[in-house]
Amino acid sequence: MRALLITVSSPEMLRIRRTRYIRFQQCTMPYLAAYFPDDWDVDHVDEECEVIDYDKRYDLVALTFHTPSAPHAYGVAERFRGRGAFVVMGGPHVTLLPDEAALHADSVFVGEAEETLPLFLGDFCRGNPQKRYECGEPPSLAHIPMARKSLFHRRDHSAGILCATRGCPNHCEFCALTKMYGHSFRRRPVEEVAAEFASFPGKVVIFWDDNLSADMAYAKALLRAIKPARKWWSSQAAIQAGLDDEFLALARESGCKHLFFGLESLSQASLDNAGKGFNRVEEYVRLVRRAHAHGIGVQTGVVFGFDQDTPAIFDETVDFLNESGVQNATLNILTPYPGTPLFRRLEGEGRILTYDWSKYNSRADVVFQPKHMSPEELLEGFWRVNRRFYSIGGIFRRALASPPGLIWELPLNLLYAVKWARYAYDKG
Repeated sequence: MRALLITVSSPEMLRIRRTRYIRFQQCTMPYLAAYFPDDWDVDHVDEECEVIDYDKRYDLVALTFHTPSAPHAYGVAERFRGRGAFVVMGGPHVTLLPDEAALHADSVFVGEAEETLPLFLGDFCRGNPQKRYECGEPPSLAHIPMARKSLFHRRDHSAGILCATRGCPNHCEFCALTKMYGHSFRRRPVEEVAAEFASFPGKVVIFWDDNLSADMAYAKALLRAIKPARKWWSSQAAIQAGLDDEFLALARESGCKHLFFGLESLSQASLDNAGKGFNRVEEYVRLVRRAHAHGIGVQTGVVFGFDQDTPAIFDETVDFLNESGVQNATLNILTPYPGTPLFRRLEGEGRILTYDWSKYNSRADVVFQPKHMSPEELLEGFWRVNRRFYSIGGIFRRALASPPGLIWELPLNLLYAVKWARYAYDKG
């Protein structure tokens, strides 16, 4: 049997993601490939860096994708179904809207696939696949296989990608994680994660966790376990981790070079109303300084468009980012993904402007009516922040506010500035 696994990315999303110099690959498909029997021939195409060859014959084609790539994924599926392949779909958008996805696939997977994928493969080989495979209880992460390293194809400046935990214990209104993973937060056994971490042949490893520090005792045990591998690593963490000197010291000693913190907003009212009031704006400066004191670079995630945001939020945010000396920032427009509490609320208020999923990209389009500004003002404010943040003046202000040991981040910022300028020029 021959299977093709596709990490889908639409042409529109490829253009948007070109604003980022480093775009770490997803580990979903290389990981799920490990569940296929040895007698299967399994290929992987990552559309971020490869083109699909529709002329190759496959018995099974599997797609995973996020909401803005859904229309493109449906087109890919139809082309393969027209060539006689059996097409299955899973991942975030399918879990959010399984009935929609089922119109374009022979089988769909709702939720996690550790238990349902082996069940499907057995049904498929017996000629009796079901239309829907739905995860029941969240599966245990003990003894799960390592991802097939040969199926990582993207050159993204990392030697490998892995997850130590899954899910998040928080309940933010805009987040789709609870729809995907429920409200559970699960951990892989520390020794199994450390073994996979050490198994990557290169120097840089990325933890693709949504919140590596959600269980602080587990996180600290993990950092002690990976230290002997002597690699560099990066991950996402809650701001509470950035205020914990023991965590930061262990992170640095184990090879951490960079941490991503989801600040989300410089408005405490916005955080409180989005269910993320555990973030305290008054702690943001101390967070950056504590991480820097341990020699760890800081990347922040910021979202614009919350109901409490006024046009003043844009300049307030970029002033903070530049003055605090953060190394980088992921800037996004608030996007109400289908199935989230935010989507349901905005839809109930009549504020959803479009159901064209390709526009749910968080950077190029506004898909809802903001409360204190027009959609055009939100989009223009977002672009103004990008222009100021990636201006030469902004880059050097942040460099001067950073510790000398993090000067290596300066070239990376300049590369991001070039990428953003090219995208802005192409967009017109």
